[in-house]
Amino acid sequence: MPVALGIVLGVLLAVVFSAAALGKLTDLDGTRDGLAGFGLPTTVVAPVALTLPAAELAVAVLLLFGATRAAGAAGALGLLAIFSVAIIANLARGRTPDCHCFGRLHSAPAGWGTVARNVALAACATAVLAAGTGAPRTDAFAWVGKLGLPQLLTLAAVLGAIGLVGAGGAAFLLLMRSQGRLLMEVDSLRRSLEVAGIDVDPEQTLVELGRDPGTPAPDVAVKTATGQRLSLADLLEPGLPLLLTFTSPGCGPCAALLPVLSRWQEEHAGALSFATVSADSAAYDAYQVTGTPSGVLISADGQIASYLAEGAEAMEQLLEGALRGDGDTQGLRIGTPAPSLDLRDLDERAVALADPAGRDTLILFWNPGCGYCNAMRSDLLAWEGNTGPDAPRLLVVSSGDPEQSRADGFRSVVALDTDYAVGEAFGAAGTPMAVLIDGDGRIASGLVTGAAAVLTLAGTRRGAHGESPIKVIR
Repeated sequence: MPVALGIVLGVLLAVVFSAAALGKLTDLDGTRDGLAGFGLPTTVVAPVALTLPAAELAVAVLLLFGATRAAGAAGALGLLAIFSVAIIANLARGRTPDCHCFGRLHSAPAGWGTVARNVALAACATAVLAAGTGAPRTDAFAWVGKLGLPQLLTLAAVLGAIGLVGAGGAAFLLLMRSQGRLLMEVDSLRRSLEVAGIDVDPEQTLVELGRDPGTPAPDVAVKTATGQRLSLADLLEPGLPLLLTFTSPGCGPCAALLPVLSRWQEEHAGALSFATVSADSAAYDAYQVTGTPSGVLISADGQIASYLAEGAEAMEQLLEGALRGDGDTQGLRIGTPAPSLDLRDLDERAVALADPAGRDTLILFWNPGCGYCNAMRSDLLAWEGNTGPDAPRLLVVSSGDPEQSRADGFRSVVALDTDYAVGEAFGAAGTPMAVLIDGDGRIASGLVTGAAAVLTLAGTRRGAHGESPIKVIR
């Protein structure tokens, strides 16, 4: 192994370890939070937050001198082994704590990519160790002093290229975070102006960013925080339009937005599905994401339904447009009164759309001769027989004849709609489809299609795969 290679790799490792140490020292609060996230006892977090960067600086210094280069390489291997074991142990428990590797310069959830980076650095340290075996102990400074002009220029060009790549990556990360903070500050300023009675142009339209509406949404495979892989089809499984949002680790506005997303999910579970992508560069590229937080609306059939909305305010505008029917939600506008219709049950008695007791009503548009309806009937009957006090009342609007409709076996009220006038009034173009109306007779959800979406709207499950409806995927 050439001595020169060992010296160059030693210098590179010294730069990496010194940058990591200085990053931690300039952000001690973040360093302590990162160590606590890895499960260190609170009693040792503070001293380790100081000892760890000191050890990294010591390794960096040792790597620069011939007499101590082997010790520095061994120290680097030891630290990298400790880091990797800690990361793998947390990943095995399904945890992805923040790796505060370079302080404010770069902080992201630890994952297998972090382990791979450590393995690459360990390979460099091993090469330094091998190059020093039996070779003259030349200091990095002395070695540089012996180089001729062509070699110095080559070395400067290589180090300059490496520095430019590193500086460019760091600048990009800082720019992303700064843009997110700026967007949040602009949102706060606009709200303050609105409170003061100053018009801030609330009808401003979204900037045309990202992919064009009407084009297929990229099907990028992503992972949940627990490691489960999800496709776009998985996210669209409930049969509802999807509000897909993008965040990044260490982004303050993104962290502030997550509770808002949870509230939106609770308030609009019947109209939209929600998922959040974090720290997935492939997904960012596929959806042309240039800043976080941002979001895009995807139709139930997998088409882009909006331009990319950047910032909390633009995303709220996107949500409101979808709920008004400007986006991909089907049926009547949420909050408007349900149509006033003359409905009769199987015994020719009048049927009220709204529940007199004030419960929500799940109106199910049904056809006894529909294969999709028949495929979900057993699940629907099982739900109907085990509903709790918070479940909606079921009203089946059947386009079949009385005999067929009785044979389906529903315990709930079945109203006949043989000419499909009721379905047309609600915008239902087929079966099975469903919509919720509240106790006051107002539309409470978008119109959903298919067994999975109908059962989700009925309240039989929280979301695809039994997970929380807000899927944070990395």
